[in-house]
Amino acid sequence: MTDQTIAAIATALGEAGIGIVRLSGSKALEIADQMFQTRQGVLPSRLRGYSARYGRVVDPATGRTVDEAILLVMRAPRSYTGEDVVEFQCHGGVVVVQRILELTLRLGARLAEPGEFTKRAFLNGRIDLSQAEAVIDVVRSRTEAGLAVAVDQMEGSLSRRIGAIREHLYDLVVRVEALIDYPEDDIPEIEAQEMAAVIRQGIAELESLLATADQGKVLREGLKAVITGKPNVGKSSLLNRLLDEQRALVTDIPGTTRDVIEEVLNLKGVPLRLIDTAGIRESTDLVERLGVERAVKLWNEADLIIHVLDGSVPLTEEDFQILARTRDKHRVVVINKTDLPRVWTTADLPPADLEGAKIVEISLLEGELEPLIDAVLDLIMQGSIREGTSSQAIITRARHKAALEAAKADLEQALATLEQGLPLDLISVGLQGALEHLGEITGETVRENIIDRIFAQFCIGK
Repeated sequence: MTDQTIAAIATALGEAGIGIVRLSGSKALEIADQMFQTRQGVLPSRLRGYSARYGRVVDPATGRTVDEAILLVMRAPRSYTGEDVVEFQCHGGVVVVQRILELTLRLGARLAEPGEFTKRAFLNGRIDLSQAEAVIDVVRSRTEAGLAVAVDQMEGSLSRRIGAIREHLYDLVVRVEALIDYPEDDIPEIEAQEMAAVIRQGIAELESLLATADQGKVLREGLKAVITGKPNVGKSSLLNRLLDEQRALVTDIPGTTRDVIEEVLNLKGVPLRLIDTAGIRESTDLVERLGVERAVKLWNEADLIIHVLDGSVPLTEEDFQILARTRDKHRVVVINKTDLPRVWTTADLPPADLEGAKIVEISLLEGELEPLIDAVLDLIMQGSIREGTSSQAIITRARHKAALEAAKADLEQALATLEQGLPLDLISVGLQGALEHLGEITGETVRENIIDRIFAQFCIGK
């Protein structure tokens, strides 16, 4: 695969100030020689790495100019892919970049697969697999906090952490294997306490990383929050207040919201997918009834339920039903309309149905939303995103979490084997398994089909 030269458009199609066509591979400079003329008459293949030249893209078959452009040359191995890389930076436009791409393909390149430039960077040892995955997280970041974590991981924060754990375990495995393979040689024995200390330290490191997984998932994927409650309690008003715009229609008529309204909000660094649903009540109206059924279905898919209650009117059976049916979810219970006389208190709500929920009393008409925002962050993130979060390695992907959990289980098995006084070769099995699972994160031991699946998520040109 890496013997072939690949090409792709590296910028979004459309009118823009600039468009980029990228080449990577052994024939990149040869192709550039045939289709680019510098003002000085110097062939691209004669340029040094990290050089830029102004000139013309020319169709060699006709001699006609396609566009004026800047040519960038990055030579192997000091390029993004580790191969010779050429970029044509031309005027941004659909036709011109397509025309330049067609020229590269006609002259010997092939169209790159999704993520193939980054895949080559991984295969050529420029980055490891966790850094490659961070590249797509940078592209897809929805908030500053998510971007900071992705950039830090792209620069190797997770790789260094995993590498340090593997190094300690590898040193122990080498010593254990030496004792197993060469029992007659004068190799110093390893004290059981020393081995146990190394294994326990590894388990503690893995637990520390795993503790960041929920936070990392939210930063990367966002949080799906469903606003629910009976009609006319203030669900749509809450959506509008959080978005600071009149996104949902608000009236005094119950049942105004009949379909799902979804918007994305940056909540102090957390991407929050807010979903306003139909008010939960018995209805003979077919459209409203379908809206209620859809709202109930969304409860099961939600990461967070924001249940709105009206503190100025008596509680009804619908209020109690929603509390009971959402008790297994992360919940913030919002008691709205505190600007009006209260007719009930939290003591009137079933304690069992409030277990684990955050309770916020607020007036959406005139009150501040900060208590609600803090409650959401405290519930899901165990506190708002801390300054300097990106200085730590954070687990953002389910693949990484699964590998860490498997490695931890292997180490726990090795420790149990050691404490039972069983032979060294059985202890070594657990240590080797942990090393293999940790290697899946950085790519040393991952299977090829997993690699292909990861890079298939990328766009073409990256």
